[in-house]
Amino acid sequence: MTDYRITNCHLHLFTLDHVPEDFPVAIVGAIRKNPKLIRFFSNILVGPFRELGLQVEKLGRMAAVGQLKSQQQVLRSVLPQYPDDARFVVLPMDIAASGYKEAPKDIAAQHRELFELSKDPAFKDRILPFAKVNPRRADAFDEFRRCIEEYGFHGLKIYPKLGYDPRDPMLMSKVYPYCVDHNIPVMSHCSRGGVYGRGFKGKVGQDLGSPRNYERVLKEFPELRVCLAHFGGSDEWDDYIAGIDPLDAQSRSRNWVATIRDMITSGDFPNLYTDISYTMFDFEENIPFLSVFLENDKLRDRVLFGSDYYMTKQEDLSERAVSMRLRHALGGDTFRQIAHVNPTRWLTGTEPA
Repeated sequence: MTDYRITNCHLHLFTLDHVPEDFPVAIVGAIRKNPKLIRFFSNILVGPFRELGLQVEKLGRMAAVGQLKSQQQVLRSVLPQYPDDARFVVLPMDIAASGYKEAPKDIAAQHRELFELSKDPAFKDRILPFAKVNPRRADAFDEFRRCIEEYGFHGLKIYPKLGYDPRDPMLMSKVYPYCVDHNIPVMSHCSRGGVYGRGFKGKVGQDLGSPRNYERVLKEFPELRVCLAHFGGSDEWDDYIAGIDPLDAQSRSRNWVATIRDMITSGDFPNLYTDISYTMFDFEENIPFLSVFLENDKLRDRVLFGSDYYMTKQEDLSERAVSMRLRHALGGDTFRQIAHVNPTRWLTGTEPA
């Protein structure tokens, strides 16, 4: 047992009812709700196309969680992996506004269900819901305000790859100033992988999510506490490990791991954070680099523990396996820093008692 409380800063509870049936294309929406069909395709492919078959099987494991009937059931599926007092930052998803059909349960219904779950005595003080803002919805700011003022939500989630810039006028003129005024932290997707708005797959969508796009945001709102999730993402870690030239400024600027690291350690953005969600599920490859990165005091103070459950059901390691390996590899003091001290400061703006 630890003498501190672990906070997982990156967790998802949304179900397939919160995802448009035509995302990313209609046939995929039909298949993902049919576990038997997924297994059928996986078994057929695993022979002649082993890698593709294994990928379908992994997606099936993720879809099996998404098929649960409620966000409460998804939450119950992960709780046994953590200590009884662990907390979870819950991040909703709103894909529909980015060129797809409305989901069976829209973002307002998803927020409402999260609010009700947060009031359930069984989960009191264990989930910290964030509100999702997609500025492509005209009423996004009003819904965000309702989540903060009526529901008592704890933060803001944005996802630029869905088809908007983090410097979007609605965000810059309304949402970020509101966050500063109400002491609200921000979580933003920041990897080349993940979901995307219609027409934004590939480089166009990736460029929207570049960490450099946040420089203007952080300069105009220096008090805004922003976490760039995934520390650049697995693909960028692979490129970094393969060997970017540390003396080549262009090489460093193209790599999101190096960019986020440089932005944080520069001291120019004192309220910039990153998390290690999903990225650390490629544990053997990435943990030596993370361990060395965290020898830097500025970086160690701005990295957050998170998992990205249940997207991580695609991987072989469990939540418990990754968190225990992290604690073992980093040492108790550093794990406490990223799983307790830093999350408390990011969430509240103050150090833990």
